[in-house]
Amino acid sequence: MSGPIRVIVHPPSPTGGRRVRVDGEILGLAHNVADVAEFLRRAGLEIDPADVATSPWIEWRGAGPERWGPEPGG
Repeated sequence: MSGPIRVIVHPPSPTGGRRVRVDGEILGLAHNVADVAEFLRRAGLEIDPADVATSPWIEWRGAGPERWGPEPGG
């Protein structure tokens, strides 16, 4: 693989959870940082769940790692 690995955590879905992609491939719907770490582990990328929120190679879209559910009130 050439170039840096690109991990994207998409905005929270209306029903809760966030889609996780690595280099364009959807790995699953995460409900917390531990889920993100597990998806990445299964893809061959070891990361401690404690480091997911601050990792420079994870792009958080729409909200930071503290938001996993739908917006309050809707």
